[in-house]
Amino acid sequence: MAPGLIDHLCAKIEMRQRVLLICFMAAGFLSGNAQQGDSVKLLKEVNVTGYKTLNGIGHFLETKDGIIYAGKKTEIIIVDSLNANKAINNTRQILGRIPGLNIVETESSGFTANGIATRGLNPIQSIEMNTRQNGYNISADVYGYNESYYIPPMEAVKRIELVRGAAALQFGAQFGGLVNYVTEEAPKGKPLEFTTAQTKGSFDLFNSFNSVGGTYKKISYYGFLQYRNMDGYRPNSQQWQLSGFGSIRYNASDKVNIGAEYSLLRNRIQMPGGLTDSLFNSNPKESTRARNWLKSPWNIVNAYINLHPSGNTTINVNTTYIFSNRSLVWRNEDGGPAAPDTIEATTHQFANREVGSEDMHGITSEARISANYQLGKTRSTLAAGMRLAHAWFKRQGGGEGTTGSDFDLSITGDWGYDLDFTTTNIAPFVENIFRVGSRLSITPGARFEYLRGTSKGYKTVDNIVQTANEARTRTYPLFGLGLEFRSTANTNIYANISQAYRPIDYSQLEPFGVTSIIDPHLKDAHGFNSDLGYRGTIGNYLNFDLGLFYMAYNNRIGEVVKTDPVTGKDFAYRTNIAESTHKGIESYIEFNLLKCLEPHSVSGLSIFNSFAYIDARYGAGEFKGHRVEAASKIIERMGVTYSRSGFSGTFQVNYTGDAYGDATNARVSDNPIGGYIPAYTVLDLSATYKWSNYAVKGGVNNLADRSYFTRRTDEYPGPGIIPAVGRSWYLGLSARF
Repeated sequence: MAPGLIDHLCAKIEMRQRVLLICFMAAGFLSGNAQQGDSVKLLKEVNVTGYKTLNGIGHFLETKDGIIYAGKKTEIIIVDSLNANKAINNTRQILGRIPGLNIVETESSGFTANGIATRGLNPIQSIEMNTRQNGYNISADVYGYNESYYIPPMEAVKRIELVRGAAALQFGAQFGGLVNYVTEEAPKGKPLEFTTAQTKGSFDLFNSFNSVGGTYKKISYYGFLQYRNMDGYRPNSQQWQLSGFGSIRYNASDKVNIGAEYSLLRNRIQMPGGLTDSLFNSNPKESTRARNWLKSPWNIVNAYINLHPSGNTTINVNTTYIFSNRSLVWRNEDGGPAAPDTIEATTHQFANREVGSEDMHGITSEARISANYQLGKTRSTLAAGMRLAHAWFKRQGGGEGTTGSDFDLSITGDWGYDLDFTTTNIAPFVENIFRVGSRLSITPGARFEYLRGTSKGYKTVDNIVQTANEARTRTYPLFGLGLEFRSTANTNIYANISQAYRPIDYSQLEPFGVTSIIDPHLKDAHGFNSDLGYRGTIGNYLNFDLGLFYMAYNNRIGEVVKTDPVTGKDFAYRTNIAESTHKGIESYIEFNLLKCLEPHSVSGLSIFNSFAYIDARYGAGEFKGHRVEAASKIIERMGVTYSRSGFSGTFQVNYTGDAYGDATNARVSDNPIGGYIPAYTVLDLSATYKWSNYAVKGGVNNLADRSYFTRRTDEYPGPGIIPAVGRSWYLGLSARF
């Protein structure tokens, strides 16, 4: 009887994730054989915290790993529970259940990390998000150059964590919030475990993923290598990449562990160029460029120490160093996508290409402390910390490259511009959960940001060399408040409001070419996010999160198509357009019919719907009432998953509403960024069969072979329309030993 009762109690802890267990426990008492005079011991209180998921998606509870999530809109995706094409990081299948997630699909058109955004923000290279891996930053410079060229391969990711705009207080001031990719960990109790997965697919896709990990005494380790090669959906879009990761951890005791991690990315990508509307409508697979190349080697080193001096206190310190590069050689955007890249009649050669290179270095240290303490009759939780960061960024471009077609970064003469930037950031923060009774929590928080940026170097404009030597210092406080009311053991109502901030970054100060002009009087953007929602689970068959949001984005930086009065040509003008407001509905509902009819059924038939209505508009200025560029009104993804005896299959429908390329909301424009982005619907089918230590995975993406696009751009990988991938298939085999 005793083991069964203990197992039952442990199961309750695992299901509820936060249990206060006070037991009167003696060996004879639990076995039903307690005798008079037997001793009875009062055990210490056990406080288990974490996250709760159902069918692979869920949310954080109040705290985890010293971080406060009470009152915030959070989502967690368990990647292994999904049927998805993880070999090419198919974002709409992996992250598509997040309501309102806007995805730029450039996986086969110039970038291997699909950009994401929420609530009508700019999804290009995830610049509005705080992108992290295992809790530390993996973009080049959170404020100066917040573009993500690297994310870990999904085959190595255990779960993905998202926190909406309220994440600004503890992680940084991005409007879009936090996305954190948590990699697999070393298996416990095994000195060695080996995993391999081999995948073939359309367009000569070959992906090989291999990992090793284990635990020996107090040392645990994990690492992986991924190699991927593919020709791409369009001509001139071949790519290969090598991703790697290694971690080692020393568990000195239950109270102390230290570790280090290293991540790398090596790639070479051919960019097939962008299209005009007429070219896309004629043949979306057409390529206008054959000589454009990009590489973005990424290196990230992280070291950390976790301390648990008592059951109520945790301390974490981690330091990350990023040293990376992005280089490209291309036939630049002069003339837009309609300009042919052909051999010139006078020289019998191609035109010289343009070469650009960016070196990125950054070191960031974050220290956090979390403590539970008694305040009256209730327990409160304090979380505080400090971020110290310094990044230096060297940008060189406008160099005259070769007339060839291969990947050659050599230049003739000097760079057209050679600039050095630095960013220094100091940011203390604090949040505290005040619990009122057993159901209500109130969480105020504050963050103070010190930011100093410098720029030095030169840029040649119309054969005139202009020098730069300036520094800019800003300080700004951020405040927030979260509320959470536990309506039942498994449901709660949450609300929060948090300020956010986005300073001018390097890319907004320096255009890449002649089709873009930058307003010299740009201002930093600021505003706030707010949420109100109801979420929870019922049994093991219903999971839901229904919410409203409102975001104010002041001094929003965007692009407007203007006409040059002299030449009559359109050009993109990057400026503070006006304040924008983003409001709407976000809902996620998943219902397992078979589990509802029979809770202990070995089969499952799960139906999910992820829906968002987003009204993102400019509230003042020249474009008052216009829709924010790239902001779709409706984003809906729905699907059904059937599972039984090792088999699982998912059919998913993805609908994204229409949008515009710039703030003028022009449907047609001569400028590459201007124009209409039509709505589209994409169907995906994927399945997995597991037996013993093996698994077979396969599927068809874009089942109906829909022609669509998600992005217009005035620079690489365009300029012009970047078509998304048509119908494709994949088939893979994995094994674990």
